[in-house]
Amino acid sequence: MDAKSLYEMSFGELPSETCYADSANLRTGDMRTQFKSVIDNNIIAEKKALGTTTGGAGTAGYALIPVYVDPQIIDISRKQTPLVEIIPRVSNLGITADYNRITAKGSAVTAAEDAALTEANDTYDRESTAIKYLYSVGRITGQAQAAIPSYMLPNRTPNGAVGPFSGESAPNAMQLEILTKARALKELEENLIVNGDASTDATQYSGIVKLMGATNTVDKNTSALGLDDIDTAIQYAYDDGGLPSLAVCSSGVFADLQKLLTAKIGFLQSSAEVFWGFSTIVLNTAVGKVPVVQSRFMSNVSGSKAM
Repeated sequence: MDAKSLYEMSFGELPSETCYADSANLRTGDMRTQFKSVIDNNIIAEKKALGTTTGGAGTAGYALIPVYVDPQIIDISRKQTPLVEIIPRVSNLGITADYNRITAKGSAVTAAEDAALTEANDTYDRESTAIKYLYSVGRITGQAQAAIPSYMLPNRTPNGAVGPFSGESAPNAMQLEILTKARALKELEENLIVNGDASTDATQYSGIVKLMGATNTVDKNTSALGLDDIDTAIQYAYDDGGLPSLAVCSSGVFADLQKLLTAKIGFLQSSAEVFWGFSTIVLNTAVGKVPVVQSRFMSNVSGSKAM
């Protein structure tokens, strides 16, 4: 007898890892009745003296029974990274990102025919931000490279900003290490996009909370969020030259917002595709429709919640 023949005594020719009963999710019917004839044909094997408890305790429970490890490695620490995928990426020459801003334009005036004209100077300002570096370091021994088999790492790459993630194969230990370290980089990048603060750690780049914390802010302290507060914040941004196109918040703020919107007509529970095809709340505002994206890196602490 070998592992394959023992497996066939219970499941016949059904491929390993096949889901044969899943009534709750309705992905398949109940195939267990099909196994009765298989078991009946092999019932003599179950009557032999050698049983599953023979051989003493071992890793699998008993020494004679080998361990069959699932080829999928489940990462329960995985955090989705919608902002990493949504925010545009640009290439860069040099080790700083530099650009010019017009901070004030010279005034235009009305005047009579052939009037004496005075030039009006514009004000320019140079912005320069140092490029920051993210690292995630690993090491594989030659023995591990030779001994560790191929695995599948689910939830490797996002195919939806807040939706499911696709899997990726790790044919050897080196590739597995590369994939997990790449995942760690993505999560750090997402965290810094939200919470980075170059003033407290010069190796970081400043994120949304730091950059926007004192700009056009509607500070609620510990009082409850209202829809008027969102309208006011968008008005502040608009009056200051902005056109908000995306809102980011924590799961707690998202839940608060859903409760507020159930009592208001002026919102759209989106059924259309947003970004990579996920559905979310879409606010109808003075500047158009603004989708709301949840981030696991935004704070749910009272007094520190933000959108």
